[in-house]
Amino acid sequence: MTKPTHLDDTGAAHMVDVGAKPATSRRAAAGGRITMSPSALEAIRSGNAPKGDVLSTARLAGIMAAKRTADLIPLCHPLALSKVGVDFTWEDDGIAVTATAATTGPTGVEMEALTAASVALLTLYDMAKALDRTMVLSDIRLLEKSGGRSGDWRAE
Repeated sequence: MTKPTHLDDTGAAHMVDVGAKPATSRRAAAGGRITMSPSALEAIRSGNAPKGDVLSTARLAGIMAAKRTADLIPLCHPLALSKVGVDFTWEDDGIAVTATAATTGPTGVEMEALTAASVALLTLYDMAKALDRTMVLSDIRLLEKSGGRSGDWRAE
């Protein structure tokens, strides 16, 4: 069994030392979805949600969250992100979110992409909760990553 990287010899949590790892180009994409009532979905699509431009606000929230991942997730390294993107896809019963993050550095950006997707979804909920409190956030997961020692990976 492989020793957990975030535990020292006594079992105490610690931040992994990535100082000796080479800086490489790294990218990750994460996604999730929110389902909602047809009326809430139409209000967002038509720009008639009570709180204003739902998608722009959620996009900005996701980008800001990616930049603050190290403040939210213990033991994450603060990263100099070179790109963060948050995109939306209309679905029949909701909205899918895809967040991407990129950097050149010694550690990956999976947590930043996941954080961006999660906070974008939470913001969609917050912006539309007056229309539908039964909305469901789901399927938040890593979709793909590239770079680093472990190479490329893609969800099936």
